[in-house]
Amino acid sequence: MSLPGEHIVKSYDEELNRLTGEIQRMGNLALVELEAAITAVIERDSDAAERIIASDKAIDELENEISQDVIRLLALRQPIARDLREVLAALRISSDIERIGDYAANVAKRALALNRVDQVRPVISMPRLGKIASEIISEVLLAYRDRDADRALLAWARDEELDALYTGIFRELLTYMMEDPRNITACTHLLFMAKNIERIGDHATNIAENIYFIVHGTQIAQERRKGDKTTSMVAKAAVTASQERRD
Repeated sequence: MSLPGEHIVKSYDEELNRLTGEIQRMGNLALVELEAAITAVIERDSDAAERIIASDKAIDELENEISQDVIRLLALRQPIARDLREVLAALRISSDIERIGDYAANVAKRALALNRVDQVRPVISMPRLGKIASEIISEVLLAYRDRDADRALLAWARDEELDALYTGIFRELLTYMMEDPRNITACTHLLFMAKNIERIGDHATNIAENIYFIVHGTQIAQERRKGDKTTSMVAKAAVTASQERRD
């Protein structure tokens, strides 16, 4: 015969498991959305891009459900210690996934605009950038499922790799625009796409940090290394352009 307290603990565990499942489902939807958006860019598939934009609503709805579940858990269970970290992290993680979905939808929106102009060579760099972002998302989702802080930390460190590739693509696109003004429109859309994917990586690393916090109760001791050098590149380009005009 089970005691009343055992029923409460079991019920609470079931609610936490359901919350984890909802976040996994939400994360998988965002991952599929990103991968489909990259494919739509490469294949210049406007119909697919439209479907991706429309599908983002499902991620938003799941975030609302998770928010309600978190509010209910906080009100009824009043969790403490690790349980409280689990619940609060779920709220933050769902918010990061919602933003990932938004950025993936933005890539699809840019794909629609890109399809109206001639294709430029740097578009072939998008799958590489998207692949790294997808891998980081997959790893943090698995780390969250298993509450694996070490796996989360490895995924967290890969953001520097994503940033470095984004910087390389940014440099390539600037070069194409400077060489031929006819490339400016297409390259501008690709710049926005690349930036959206870079931001997806930032949100994935936020998730990794929350997983680490759930497990250890502390923040990651290392400072997040950033490989994004685009700000300094823009400043240098502006100085160069100004000098050329004076010459």
